[in-house]
Amino acid sequence: MKPEKPSSLHLDDEAIHWATRLDGGDLTPDERARLDAWLAGDPAGRWRLAHYQQFYAQLHGTLPAMAAAGALDPVTVPAARPRRFWLRAAAGIGVAAVLALAGVWWSQRPLRLVTTTAQRQSVTLSDGTRTDLNARTVLTVAMHRARREVHLEQGEAVFTVTKDVQRPFFVLTAAGTVRVVGTQFNVRAAPSGVVTVTVLEGRVAVQPVDVTGRELPPPPLLVAGDRLRIDPATGGVQTDRPQGVEDVTAWREGRVVFLGTPLGEALERFADYHDRSLTAAPEAATLSLGGRYTLDDLDHFLASLERALPVRVLPTSGGGLRVVVRAR
Repeated sequence: MKPEKPSSLHLDDEAIHWATRLDGGDLTPDERARLDAWLAGDPAGRWRLAHYQQFYAQLHGTLPAMAAAGALDPVTVPAARPRRFWLRAAAGIGVAAVLALAGVWWSQRPLRLVTTTAQRQSVTLSDGTRTDLNARTVLTVAMHRARREVHLEQGEAVFTVTKDVQRPFFVLTAAGTVRVVGTQFNVRAAPSGVVTVTVLEGRVAVQPVDVTGRELPPPPLLVAGDRLRIDPATGGVQTDRPQGVEDVTAWREGRVVFLGTPLGEALERFADYHDRSLTAAPEAATLSLGGRYTLDDLDHFLASLERALPVRVLPTSGGGLRVVVRAR
């Protein structure tokens, strides 16, 4: 008779046990041997273990906050070793119950997502919406009963929104609000303050505002292929249908496509992927640039600039670079 294959639930129990034990302190030699044997017997063991270790890391912050807010029975946290206390509390409540409670708790709290220089990240929100974040992006997600909100503070993201007619999806920026039910679109909040919305699928309504927050006349409903640029400083709102709209999201594969792009804007794109200042003199910043580039390869991009445009790239103090018009 073949030995009975361990159930998924049993394997999860094992992963929870080892995640708890590893979080609580160093393993004994015997425990280390048993852990190694378990990992060797379950091909997905390392993934399961990492999953619950991450869960426990979140739990250390979640359970105290839940208790403080009255979501759990009142408890007294010992002054020593509070981390182990909350693990014991989790074990007492029951892992399944904690998972459910924590899931509800976190789904009702704003979620802050941040990427750093050269970092990209894909996140699936609690409603099933996929959010792809470009480098140096900061956004906050809040799921409410009647609406879904994302506040894009800076950077760029592609939203593939799960359709829910009862809960419209809003993206809030300093230049206005994007409203959808279910669609796919790209939003970029540039350092200059200009916000660009590009619709890839479906339809999008945008309410632009100026720097004072005053609402500007809304443009017609945007459809797939439309691009809207809002400049709050000037109150300018411009809609067009650029060629190669699919290239707008090339950054998800680490590439960027320029088509008549102002040089100053192109440098902003590369600055998100390199820890140095990249600027252009005013007379150089407005020069138009075209081409396809790899965001990680700054040297190639800068060399291409000097071949394609009448400019020079000069070093600045602090390790930065400045592009100036080449003297004739």
